[in-house]
Amino acid sequence: MKENHLNVELSVTELQKEDMMSRYWSELVKSLDPYVPGEQPRDKKYIKLNTNENPYSPSPKAIDAINKAANEDLRLYPDFSCEELRITIAEYYNLEKEQIFAGNGSDELLAFCFQAFFNPGNPILFPDITYTFYPVYSQIYKIDYRLIPLDDEFKIKVEGFFSENGGIIFPNPNAPTGTCLQLESIIEILNHNKQNVVIVDEAYIDFGGESAVKLINEYPNLLVMQTLSKSRSLAGMRGGFALGHKDLIEALSRIKNSFNSYTVDRLAIAGAVAAIKDESYFQATRMKVINTRERVSSELCNLGFMVSKSKANFLFVRHPLFSGKDIFLELRRKGILVRHFNLPRIEEYLRISIGTDADMNKLLEVIKEIVMG
Repeated sequence: MKENHLNVELSVTELQKEDMMSRYWSELVKSLDPYVPGEQPRDKKYIKLNTNENPYSPSPKAIDAINKAANEDLRLYPDFSCEELRITIAEYYNLEKEQIFAGNGSDELLAFCFQAFFNPGNPILFPDITYTFYPVYSQIYKIDYRLIPLDDEFKIKVEGFFSENGGIIFPNPNAPTGTCLQLESIIEILNHNKQNVVIVDEAYIDFGGESAVKLINEYPNLLVMQTLSKSRSLAGMRGGFALGHKDLIEALSRIKNSFNSYTVDRLAIAGAVAAIKDESYFQATRMKVINTRERVSSELCNLGFMVSKSKANFLFVRHPLFSGKDIFLELRRKGILVRHFNLPRIEEYLRISIGTDADMNKLLEVIKEIVMG
């Protein structure tokens, strides 16, 4: 009895402590439903197919550039304008440096976008199944939003974005579904929304989609977001950039310079420049991912899975006879991490990042055991 009494006292104390801490929180913090990242285990026993990281190492030239930049100059602030990186990106995409904004990962850039282009009281539009940071940022910056339902095949319905709005944002390819809009569809959206900013989040575009960057000079309301985390294998470095009309870039710069002028560090700038310049390595590794994705997609279909047509470095799948959560848990028990979203319409689906061929062979082996007994 004495031991039980002690446990009750400890529980009450912990609850009181939690209440004391939360009472210092703002009302915003109390109401937040934060973004939940994929699991990052500290040990190495898992095959990680849950966070859409590239299974291949960064360009050796990028690693070499980072090592060389780790010198006595680290005592100095980095170039706040990221001049060299912006010039490199501009040359790669045949744009002007004034059309490029560089930041500390595309998630930071998205936060800047919500502050720079969207206004409270004027709802923005994004898909109902999409990157879950969008509603989080909407909540933080008090931006109203309307969800545009995907169709039954999880494709974006272009006409849903023709209604009055305060701005539009969507990933292309979409996450977590992997489906991709053609440029013609993006042009339709742009033509129906010339008074508002349209943000196309192209985190996964290099794995099979056609980039909207080529439309920038024709549409001053278009902002394209890209990242170095996926196709350039630099998720651990944090680097992202936006491409658009110089007036849009100026708006992002105003927000950044009112928050933190030095968002990209010296090592990140050096690594990013080298990675973008190493075109042959980039093409080789992205094609490895694409080829593996197509092979695994076909084999999962043969095992009875329904697989969305992905243009990203992941697959979005479900099996009609097995619970998505059950497969997720069994895979985890056997040392393989994938992503399960307990959300309406997609609770039976799994998002599976594309790993090396050895990783994916192990995944297929375990899945066969699950679905075939």
